[in-house]
Amino acid sequence: MIDSIRGQSLLTLEGLSARALVEILDTAESFVEVQSRSVKKVPALKGHVVASLFFEESTRTRLSFETAAKRLSADVLSLAVASSSVKKGESLRDTISTIDALGIDAVVMRHSSSGAALQVSRYVPHVRVINAGDGQHQHPTQGLLDAFTVRQILGERHGTSGQESGSELFKGLHVLIVGDVRHSRVARSDIQAYTALGAQVQIAAPGTLLPPDMTGWPVTLAEDFSEALEWADVVALLRLQRERGSGSFVPSLAEFTSSFGLTIERARRLRPETIIMHPGPMNRGVEIDSRVADLPAAVIARQVSNGVPVRMAALYLSVAGLKRDGAL
Repeated sequence: MIDSIRGQSLLTLEGLSARALVEILDTAESFVEVQSRSVKKVPALKGHVVASLFFEESTRTRLSFETAAKRLSADVLSLAVASSSVKKGESLRDTISTIDALGIDAVVMRHSSSGAALQVSRYVPHVRVINAGDGQHQHPTQGLLDAFTVRQILGERHGTSGQESGSELFKGLHVLIVGDVRHSRVARSDIQAYTALGAQVQIAAPGTLLPPDMTGWPVTLAEDFSEALEWADVVALLRLQRERGSGSFVPSLAEFTSSFGLTIERARRLRPETIIMHPGPMNRGVEIDSRVADLPAAVIARQVSNGVPVRMAALYLSVAGLKRDGAL
């Protein structure tokens, strides 16, 4: 198990210990205060260069990472893939070599191919690579910010800070992940984060939207969706990934909603304290009723807001370890 990402690339949550996850969450907690300052900056990564390479369209994740880097005082290079040499057939390796020649310390990368971030880390081993989502494989900072949001809310209810609670608030927590698990990198990262921290995870989905082989997955399959909703402390909904062909795995969107959508009727089965989450962008009226998305129990906007301090923490721990003197 890996006990810290200090000075390391963040490619996956697989293999990270609870100690490593708590270190990231605690560091993020220390950066939350920066968001309330009149000048929202700290000099933690001053003089470092972070390249933002998004080969897939993104709004929340790209803006969140670039905001995080700038708040750490890093210089940010943002590649506009639509107008870059990638469109002329340049290979990923050559693109990375070109960016590296400009003198970078880290690459934040999203790519449609699973394993792309790992490949880049092998091309430029002296550069830290932060995986912002690779195919159906992993989205580690989404898993971290989801866990951070849950810990933050539970800490507020218990009157403790996240740093005081460590991973204790996750012990015995019931998390239900619902929807397109088959195509979801968010589901994979969430499962690894929650289970490593001590939570129990169930998944609910049509059989066609389950992974072909779940051997080794530390989850149980919900036999009855309605009962699972009553069991859950956290309900994490997943977007139907139509760009990955998920629409062809269900007879119709209406049928998916009828069977596995969080409708207003199903939401009434939830306990008042149950947390409703969604990584965005939402398909309102498909996996989540618009009225449910606007309930106080839905913390979707809070997830977006927490993306900045969590990504600040990931960048800081990963990149600051590259300082010449080795000190943070």
